[in-house]
Amino acid sequence: MGAVADPVTWADFERVGLRAGTIRRVEPFPEARKPAYRLWIDFGAFGVKQSSAQLTALYSPEALLGRQVICATGLGPKRVAGFKSEVLVTGFARDDGAIVLASLERAVTDGSPLC
Repeated sequence: MGAVADPVTWADFERVGLRAGTIRRVEPFPEARKPAYRLWIDFGAFGVKQSSAQLTALYSPEALLGRQVICATGLGPKRVAGFKSEVLVTGFARDDGAIVLASLERAVTDGSPLC
């Protein structure tokens, strides 16, 4: 990631949205170019969405299952090695490239928006 880009409008930000969801299923994703998992994330009333996430360096499938995560929604689907990724799981890259998940301090209802 580089420098901060030109500002987006408030309407742009609202179209993307950040929501909480719970990881309900985790599978290895050997077809991905970089080590990743296939995730199925429950957003409550918004349904279960799929995501490809490069979290293998710090998280086992067992550690991810049932974990509540913060996801960017409204970006549209993206094909990753034939898998439809519908949301972006948020995290921060360490100096070594490993991704640390952005997390919630306390549990909230799945599908809750960031506000």
